[in-house]
Amino acid sequence: MLRDLPSVNEVAANPALQELTDSYGRIQVLDWIRAAINSVRQRLLAEADVPAPASREHLAEEIVEAIATAAELTERSHFRKLINATGIVLHTSLGRAPLSAAARQAVHDASAACNLEVDLESGLRRYRGYQLEPVWQLLTGCERAAIVNNNAAATLLTLQALCAGREVVISRGELIEIGGCFRLPDIFQLSGAVLREVGTTNRTRLSDYDRAIGPNTAAILRVHPSNYRVVGFVERPEHHALVELARRHGVLLIDDIGSGALFDMAAVGFADEPTFQQSVAAGSDVVLGSGDKLLGGPQCGIVLGKAGLIEQIQQHPLARAVRIDKLTLAALAATLDSYVRDVAEKEIPTLMMLCCPPEELRRRANAVASELGGIGDLEVSVREQSSEVGGGSLPAVQLPGFVVAVRPRQVTVDQFAYRLRTGKIRVVPRIQQQEVWLDLRSVMPEDDSRLALAVRLVDPR
Repeated sequence: MLRDLPSVNEVAANPALQELTDSYGRIQVLDWIRAAINSVRQRLLAEADVPAPASREHLAEEIVEAIATAAELTERSHFRKLINATGIVLHTSLGRAPLSAAARQAVHDASAACNLEVDLESGLRRYRGYQLEPVWQLLTGCERAAIVNNNAAATLLTLQALCAGREVVISRGELIEIGGCFRLPDIFQLSGAVLREVGTTNRTRLSDYDRAIGPNTAAILRVHPSNYRVVGFVERPEHHALVELARRHGVLLIDDIGSGALFDMAAVGFADEPTFQQSVAAGSDVVLGSGDKLLGGPQCGIVLGKAGLIEQIQQHPLARAVRIDKLTLAALAATLDSYVRDVAEKEIPTLMMLCCPPEELRRRANAVASELGGIGDLEVSVREQSSEVGGGSLPAVQLPGFVVAVRPRQVTVDQFAYRLRTGKIRVVPRIQQQEVWLDLRSVMPEDDSRLALAVRLVDPR
C-alpha cells in the first residue's frame, strides 16, 4: 500500500497544482505536498488491515485535494482587509482605529525613501519624529514630544528614564490592567521604579498622596481609567491639586490619559474625556497617551512634556528598542494634519463613526436591507440597537444605532457568520438573538454596497 504513494516530484508535476505554485511559490507548495503525503501515509498505516487498498491514482487525487484544502486555509489566514460590521468602532482584534484616506496615502508614500531622520534644510541627521514636534506644540502647548510604538512602551520608557530606583506614588484605584493581561504593576517592576500605592480602590484623597511622598519619591503617576469606571462612593483628587502637590514637594507629575484624545468628546455629547492639551495646560510634567484610540491614528505611544524631561527620555537606551517605524510616523503625521486644519471630525474615521447620528445609520441600514431583500433563504430586517466604542475607550458609553439583522433559513447563524468572515469580501459581523447582525456604526459609508455584496455572495444553504 505504501509503495502506491506517489513521490513528492510526481505530485509537484501534477498540472492541477500549477496555479497554486504560481500564486504561493514552489517552496510553499512542496511543503504542502510533503505534509499531505505524510498524512495519507499515516492513514494507510492506521488502516493496514483493510483488504482493499486504494489505487495509486486515487491516492494522488486525495493528496491533491489535501493540498488544495491547505492552500484555502492559508488564504483565509492571510493578513487582509475586511469590513468591521460588529458595531465596535475601536475593535482591538480588527486593528482599532481605521486610518483616514490621507493617512493611508501617507503610508504608501513613505514606503519609498523619505526624510525619516534627515533635515532636508541642513542635510544633517535628526532624531526620529522631529518633523511632528511643531505640530504637537501647536495642538497641545507642550515643549517637546517623543513617539514610541504603543502607550505601554511609553509608560515603561518614561518610568525607567525618569524614575528608576525611586518611588512613584499612584492610587490603588488606578492600577489598571490593559488587554492581554498586561498590568501596570508588572510595568513598574520592569522599569525599575518602585511602586507606592496609596488610598483604596474607590477613594483616594490628596492627603494620601501627601503622606506618601518622601525623600525617595520621584513622581506622582496619575492614570485615567479609560477602560473601566468606578461609580458610587468614589473620590479622586482634581488634576490641578495633584500638580500643585507635586510642585510643593519637588516631584514630577506624570499623567497617563489613556485613549489619547485631542478632540473634545464632551462637545459632541460624550462623557468628558481628558485630552493632551488639557493635561499640558493643567501643568503635567509628562503626558502619555495612545495614538490608535480616540486620536484616530496608527498604533503608537505619545509622550509630551517639558523639554528637559523629553530629552532625557529620548536619550535613554530603551528608546531605540521601542521607537516607531516610518510608516507609523507617516500615518500619524497625516492624522495630526487633520486636527491642525480643524477638519478631524470630517476626515478621521473614528470620529466620523462615533459622531454619526442614529438617523443616518437608520437610513444606511434600510438601504443595505433593501439590497438584500430579494434573497429567499434569508430573513432580513432593520433593528434599533446600541453598540460600544471599544478599544478600552469610553467604557460606559452606549452608541445608539441600527443594525441589519440577517436570519438564514437553511444554515445556522454560526455557519453563516463563518462564511461571511471567510468569503471573497470578508465581513466580521456580530451574532446576537440567533441572528447575524451587521452594525453600520463601525462601517464606513463607502463600504455599504460592498457589505451588501458580501452577503449576496454567501451561499445561504
